Amino acid sequence: MKTTTDLNMVNAYIPGRADVGPLTSALIDRRNALLGPAYRLMYEHPLHIVRGDGVWLIDPQGRRYLDVYNNVTSLGHCHPAVTEAICQQVQTLATNTRYLHETILELAERLLATVPETALAHLMLTCTGSEANDLAYRIAKVHSGGTGMIVTDTAYHGITDAVSQFSPSLGTTVNLGAHVRLVPAPRLYHAQGQDLGERFTRDVEAAIADLQRHGIRPAALIVDSLFTSDGILPGPTGFLKGAVQAIQRAGGLFIADEVQPGFGRTGEHMWGFQRHGVIPDIVTMGKPMGNGQPVAGLLATTEVLQEFGQRSRYFNTFGGNTVSCAAALAVLKTIEREGLIGHARTVGSVLLDGIGRLAARHAAIGDVRGAGMFVGVELVSDRQARTPDRSLTSQVVNRMRQKGVLLSACAMGHNVLKIRPPLVLTADQARLVIAALDESLSEATADPVI
Repeated sequence: MKTTTDLNMVNAYIPGRADVGPLTSALIDRRNALLGPAYRLMYEHPLHIVRGDGVWLIDPQGRRYLDVYNNVTSLGHCHPAVTEAICQQVQTLATNTRYLHETILELAERLLATVPETALAHLMLTCTGSEANDLAYRIAKVHSGGTGMIVTDTAYHGITDAVSQFSPSLGTTVNLGAHVRLVPAPRLYHAQGQDLGERFTRDVEAAIADLQRHGIRPAALIVDSLFTSDGILPGPTGFLKGAVQAIQRAGGLFIADEVQPGFGRTGEHMWGFQRHGVIPDIVTMGKPMGNGQPVAGLLATTEVLQEFGQRSRYFNTFGGNTVSCAAALAVLKTIEREGLIGHARTVGSVLLDGIGRLAARHAAIGDVRGAGMFVGVELVSDRQARTPDRSLTSQVVNRMRQKGVLLSACAMGHNVLKIRPPLVLTADQARLVIAALDESLSEATADPVI
């Protein structure tokens, strides 16, 4: 089964479409010659970035861009607590998990302490979120005896061969596996009064039945608990419960992919799944974990890991290395020390409420939704019909970039502005985003051609 969404073409630079100037053009040509044709650049006019500082990215001319898209550096670019931890550790010891060292143990203790209401008992480390989801899938296959995966229809879970087969947002050039079933994402804005929890549960149950009908035993339901690539779908809280119970009754696992919603981003808890009152069998994490240092991993229950651990020896040369563990530990300590979960809630409300008020002046804003430092703005050409406006969304994203504010777009219709700033964004910086969006919408709707 294929879908029409292509994550790599959302907000991409298209050669020849815009005059980028001779210097940028030469740099692009050099990049293409050296790195090959598979990479993509963002924005009609690609950015050349030489430095990062907190929520800002800086180009060679010293122009500063407010980065409200990048959750890799969840604490902001070059956070001193993280850079200091990395430098100190790399000057002391950089080695792998086949030697004893205490940093990985302290990291595990602190991460597991964030989920005391669950049976999650073990940490396994990787380098990327894709690897974490790949490992979670391996564990799920061993535990369940099946291969079947259930995901939402525009989900993104990674780029390994196995995981790309259940990442439909990668587009039609990346085939889904025969063992994969898609369910409609829980789009409250388009639900037309339906009970979202009941509907999502029914859809997951139908996917389970279809797998079984084709002789495929279900292995797992995996969701990003904010359904980010599906369009940032935060609620209503609690609607995941029935679907989680359904997959577990069928012998499969529930995997909470917290690469994007995790590490305090919702402003409510450390993890996005906690807002739904569900208990995952596995929690995967990635990008924000090391604030730019490549470190990722998963938390799992003893029961889930038992057979996998007996049958498979897990080793990852760089996953769990001392330097990455020091970075991840610094991130956790900083979130706690600076009260960033509460900060995400407070400043996220400024962002959400401010953008929500723009809807009174801009008919193109169909819906504004979010949780903490994660806001989605759905742009439509017809409010009553709720028709996605992909063209306007692209124009707004690029106008925002011209004004020095960086964001992107997501969702099946490519029409949801994706606002995902570092957790350290201030209220004044949030107001800069709101003002730039107000101006960009006014300009784009008055003159749709940039």
